[in-house]
Amino acid sequence: MVRLEINGKKYEVDVQPDVPLLWVIRERLGLTGTKFGCGIGMCGSCTVHLDGKAVRSCQTLAGSAQGKKITTIEGLPEKNPVKQAWIKEQVPQCGYCQSGQIMQAAALLAEDPRPADAKIAEHMNGNLCRCGTYVRIKSAIRLASAGGKK
Repeated sequence: MVRLEINGKKYEVDVQPDVPLLWVIRERLGLTGTKFGCGIGMCGSCTVHLDGKAVRSCQTLAGSAQGKKITTIEGLPEKNPVKQAWIKEQVPQCGYCQSGQIMQAAALLAEDPRPADAKIAEHMNGNLCRCGTYVRIKSAIRLASAGGKK
């Protein structure tokens, strides 16, 4: 039995502690905004926040997340500046990677509200987008960091 707090709600899930957090979130709790991409923590599609820090849920064991606050894309408010900037900049094409991209960007802006372009590039480096919307992603992060004003 693993006890988790996800998006402000407490859950008791009957899984072994060594099950990846991604599978608990998606398969046991039905929060399907967090995506499975590569399964080895290299693409970023499964990014969630663990106590405010971006982590790859495919590589995070459910047992290690006990006692920590987990936030998925469903738990990030709709009025979050990153979500708003993503819409305004029309970032998604296929959309598959977007929840991971948004969670990674939100963690960056929580740590550094006005990151330089080099820091944005470094922080977002591990999140892959098959559609290649990197220019729009960077633009949306800049917009979110500027409070929605270009």
